[in-house]
Amino acid sequence: MPASTTTSMVLNHFSKNQANDNGDDLERLTDECKELLLSLPREKGWRTACLYKYKGFWCQPKEIQAIISFQKHFQPRDTDVILTSIPKSGTTWLKALSFAIMNRKKFAISSNDHPLLVSNPHDLAPFFEYKLYADKQVPDLSELPDPRLFATHIPFASLPDSIKKSSCRIIYICRNPFDTFISSWTFSNKLRSETAPPLLLEETFKLFCEGVVGFGPFWDHMLGYWKESLERQDKVLFLKYEDMKADVTFYLKKIAKFLGCPFSMEEEKEGVVEKIASLCSFEKMKNLEVNKSGRSITNFENKHLFRKAEVGDWVNYLSPSMVKQLSQLTEEKLGGSGGVQAAAAASSFVIKKKFELQRY
Repeated sequence: MPASTTTSMVLNHFSKNQANDNGDDLERLTDECKELLLSLPREKGWRTACLYKYKGFWCQPKEIQAIISFQKHFQPRDTDVILTSIPKSGTTWLKALSFAIMNRKKFAISSNDHPLLVSNPHDLAPFFEYKLYADKQVPDLSELPDPRLFATHIPFASLPDSIKKSSCRIIYICRNPFDTFISSWTFSNKLRSETAPPLLLEETFKLFCEGVVGFGPFWDHMLGYWKESLERQDKVLFLKYEDMKADVTFYLKKIAKFLGCPFSMEEEKEGVVEKIASLCSFEKMKNLEVNKSGRSITNFENKHLFRKAEVGDWVNYLSPSMVKQLSQLTEEKLGGSGGVQAAAAASSFVIKKKFELQRY
């Protein structure tokens, strides 16, 4: 199909779907991506006009373009560490913790010029799709020293085969779907164009339950990494946000051991683990000047990356019928596909919700 014809068809397509300036920018899409969009299923977007279903998951046009470039060009090393998650699951926190652990010999945790005090975690563990391969660029990553630290929201099934066949380590963090939904909803409303109407809670909840959320469906995303963590425990570490909030020092030690750099007895006696937990705490990071201003990711103001970081904040937003629907859906999706183990891996939140319904 000629490029001019493709562009015309896509222009018509976007005009019908009321494209906005938050991501559906045709000038930044390649002809290859424009043509691909015409063949993909689409639904109403959260932050952009549409989300497109690409290889089984939903994402924005610019994300698809970056993912294609990443899949074509990225060359992993066995020493690479890749942090993975569905959006709004504790990604920023995991990046900070992992960077501090991996670089504690290079940067003293208590130093006043530690990188985490002057840089947003997303600059220190860059996203493939939002940073490295965004805006048509193909970065030269060959000069980066080992171990390299990267991040992505891409589901496991859609990671490049080069990564799956390598010995690089993957850390995945999941969060209960109730808080993940609320965090995604509030975050998306902050990022929408001033001319766009706000996302209604009920309408957005329906999309989430249907799986139409960035890099969703939520359950498929979580189960993909969970199953891989069972098969390759030495290469894929599955973490639960709620468990980490309850005992961060335990999980800092677990992450360090998984990465091949366990804390020594001397470090533990000196309180290095606790110092990392403090350095990367929500309160500490939120109040840093670098996280109050600027943009580490295009279209995302750093200040919007830090909201509450609470477990159970969903009770302030969801109606009893919503909680019942999402509880039943979660039991169905996790229990039916991944069995009892997968359901337990999701923090036992399904059982909790049945009791918490009494709060209404």
